[in-house]
Amino acid sequence: MPRTLDPARIRAVAAEERAAFLAARPNHVAAPTDAPGFWRGAPLHWMLDWPTPVPLRIAAAHGVDLTDADGHRITDLCLGDTGAMFGHGPEPVARAVTAALGRGLTTMLPAQEAGALGALLAQRFGLPFWQMALTASDANRFALRVARAVTGRPHTLVFDGCYHGAADETTVMLDGGAVRPKPSLWGPAFDPSERTRCVAFNDIAAVRAALADRSVACLITEPALTNCGIVAPEPGFLAAVRAACDETGTLLLIDETHTISSGPAGEAAAQGIAADLFVVGKAIAGGVPCAAWGFTAEVAAGLDRVRALLPGGHSGVGTTLSGAPLAIAAAFACLSEVATPEAYGRMIAGAMALERDLNAAITEFELPWCVVRLGARLELVFAPTPPRDAAQMRATFQPELEAALHVGLLNRGFLVTPFHNMLLAAPDLPQDAPRRYGEAVRDILVRLTQE
Repeated sequence: MPRTLDPARIRAVAAEERAAFLAARPNHVAAPTDAPGFWRGAPLHWMLDWPTPVPLRIAAAHGVDLTDADGHRITDLCLGDTGAMFGHGPEPVARAVTAALGRGLTTMLPAQEAGALGALLAQRFGLPFWQMALTASDANRFALRVARAVTGRPHTLVFDGCYHGAADETTVMLDGGAVRPKPSLWGPAFDPSERTRCVAFNDIAAVRAALADRSVACLITEPALTNCGIVAPEPGFLAAVRAACDETGTLLLIDETHTISSGPAGEAAAQGIAADLFVVGKAIAGGVPCAAWGFTAEVAAGLDRVRALLPGGHSGVGTTLSGAPLAIAAAFACLSEVATPEAYGRMIAGAMALERDLNAAITEFELPWCVVRLGARLELVFAPTPPRDAAQMRATFQPELEAALHVGLLNRGFLVTPFHNMLLAAPDLPQDAPRRYGEAVRDILVRLTQE
């Protein structure tokens, strides 16, 4: 019979791990978090979302190794939530960035190397036309604007549990069957639920119903949900989504910012799904802020029509630093020399080894949990079978248990993502890391299962 963990024991272990974290990190404890300057001591509020008592402060990051402010070495299984998916400071990217520093960092004009990067993006991801952005949030915003402009339609369709960065129109969720803004959407300029429709992932009937009136400009989705926990598409679902978009004249925007961990061209390509618009960010420049968004010839023709109506020199909304020479150099080096099929082979092998050790621990301790893996990314789920949509995934969340595991793993030398239990394997993950990770998990589970 599956084992049930005692909530009081979970709370006790979480408290003990937090205390152990502080005891081992006097420099972290001494650092002020309420002094004037950064709010609560962090340059970005997300850095406060880790379950540690104070934010972990990093002194250095190389490959998969982190060194914190107290000198502890940590194996990084978060990797900047994909931003450092190929490891921290890949040598080809560092070399390209160093060379770019001597040629100027931003000009608002195409760098000499821009044509080579554009051709590489088209070859790798299968769409003929591309634009650059600083982040995937920006890329999604720009792509959604283009979708509305070229279709003349007002609405967007998203899946419950999605995350597409800071694109406001995607920040909705299903709540009792109603579409509502996510609680995390601070001070919205408008109510996104007025123009955004939201349905459950893996529910193709709901997709068809939402598109039926032909007022949806764009369906934006990851090939698999990753931010609410990994929810994989059921067989045939993505193909049915593609067909429903074709039948109703809706543009399909595939956001591969997380799922680029599946392979060199992403998860949709692996499943044979073609996009009308495509966004990829975070990982493509090896840690330098950069994203790209591509589109078909049909979308390009529509964009040309829109721009023809604008006065000269005013071509639309954008950001000045997008496509700057520094990002162009870093992205070309990363995509051509770092994000290779061989690197993906090592990443996926490392993730499979982590999966095996995690499954072995689940079996050993007779826990009603499972592991979901998507290429080089995997997640521990507190349920016996993988959820098929966000509502089912949300029902598995146990924040205090997550905290006990996260801080416990950090105390044993492993960093995982601050939300849920997601791991990401870099190409240079040491061969013994999965075994050591499994031993760390077992050590924590021994304490969690004590009577």
